[in-house]
Amino acid sequence: MTPALSITGLEKTYGNGFQALKGIDLEVAQGEFFALLGPNGAGKSTTIGIISSLVAKTAGKVSVHGIDIDEDFPGAKKFLGIVPQEFNFNVFEKVEDILVQQAGFYGIPLKTARERTDHFLDRLGLSEKRNVTARMLSGGMKRRLMIARALIHQPKLLILDEPTAGVDIEMRRSMYDFLREINAAGTTIILTTHYLEEAEALCRNMAIINHGKIVTNTSIRELLRDLTKESFVLDCLAPLPELISVTDFNVIKRDEHTIEVQIEKGQDLAQAFDGLREQGVKVLSMRNESNRLEQVFVNVLEQNA
Repeated sequence: MTPALSITGLEKTYGNGFQALKGIDLEVAQGEFFALLGPNGAGKSTTIGIISSLVAKTAGKVSVHGIDIDEDFPGAKKFLGIVPQEFNFNVFEKVEDILVQQAGFYGIPLKTARERTDHFLDRLGLSEKRNVTARMLSGGMKRRLMIARALIHQPKLLILDEPTAGVDIEMRRSMYDFLREINAAGTTIILTTHYLEEAEALCRNMAIINHGKIVTNTSIRELLRDLTKESFVLDCLAPLPELISVTDFNVIKRDEHTIEVQIEKGQDLAQAFDGLREQGVKVLSMRNESNRLEQVFVNVLEQNA
């Protein structure tokens, strides 16, 4: 099957000699929900800029659904929807008009454009704002409008560059549900985000880019298997014993209600619970000390520093 996105030997060198991309190879399969992660300045936005033709590459090849963007960018663009970090619509236009006009750029008949506009406004919770000028929207609603605009021509590949920046938790969760829905219906999604728990919750595979190079490209499940240690925070029923010790486990008492348990790779968390139960500790709830993918992300960057 033709990949949704294929990148080979992609390079970008600026006039001052700075090499933003250093020979990137990347392939994203159709139907994938893929995370492209990396620290600020790693090359994520440059890569997206090249795919969308906003940045001129120095070398390499980019194909969208088998269409080389150098040979036929208009053809590739039909398959492509881009949601950039920055808002780039006319804030003095009405929400509905922004979507209808975007559909017109792709030659979509007005009747169909209005039907699709109604659909995406409804699905993204913007129906009541259809006649409001875009400048009156909250930051989160502007993000939703950007997604609706990117989808109005029904692309097969959607690229989201920090789509939930500045979006509150409730709106972020509903956005997750919508993205899962369109992905399940066949839309390939590439996500860049600094919220690593977001990537873990949504994506199956990921690549990490650092200093213009892909330093890892694998499934999130495989990457998490490389974790050598995890820390769990346990909320307990007080009062806790003054001293808490469990054989083979590092247990730290934080306060009268909370303890931290560090689990090495290969250890069984249930054994730690058994040891705590023997000391009369009743656990009410448990959570990760930090996001697991964040720990792996930091480890990968440190190894490839």
